[in-house]
Amino acid sequence: MFINRLEPVEAATQFISQYFTNCQGAVLAGSVVRGEATKTSDLDIVVFIKDVPSSYRESLLVGGWPIETFVHNLSSYRNYFDMDRKRAKPSLPRMVAEGLVLKDEGIMVSIQEEAKLLLSDGPERWSAENIMIKRYFITDALEDFIGSTNSDEEIFIANTLAELVSEFILRTNGKWIGTSKWVIRSLKNYDEQFTEQFVEAFDFYYKTRNKEKVIDLVHFVLKPFGGPLFEGFSIGK
Repeated sequence: MFINRLEPVEAATQFISQYFTNCQGAVLAGSVVRGEATKTSDLDIVVFIKDVPSSYRESLLVGGWPIETFVHNLSSYRNYFDMDRKRAKPSLPRMVAEGLVLKDEGIMVSIQEEAKLLLSDGPERWSAENIMIKRYFITDALEDFIGSTNSDEEIFIANTLAELVSEFILRTNGKWIGTSKWVIRSLKNYDEQFTEQFVEAFDFYYKTRNKEKVIDLVHFVLKPFGGPLFEGFSIGK
């Protein structure tokens, strides 16, 4: 289907020239820039236009490439930077920081420096109260997992545990989190040895339905913060 499509940078450059002639800056980001592209990869392009009234996102098919476009004016991107920092998922800062500049009218150096500084500073830190709440919900999911006798339900409880535990270990260590493929990438950026342990525990469960390694992993992650939490937990009282 895409045999005759252009090389990514050439396609992205032509796209900007055709659709965003008046933009002040643009970067190509994503897997094609990191050298991790697959046959289903798209082109992620962040565009800066000083007079666009508000930010927007648009998906297009151009020249055989699926293109995800993220359009901002010269201030709206900062709101997204701030939101990404608070939720600890640096989607836009990462795209901008890692992006290959396609067009620059004197703005991209400072914007990329903002993004790189935000990434190096890390996400907003969890409060002690938030850590306590997260411990409680991990404990609740763990007890459901241990007590379940329904193998179909267990799969989805395990999925929930994987999400909660990965978030907990990363956030309590001041690291960025992610969704989908970025879960494992974020874990590897934090600690490759722990990531191997994490993957092994859940892989072992999915293959054998033996819960032991997952249970041990959860206890290992919670131990520095007092372990599982049920008795005495209260919120909104």
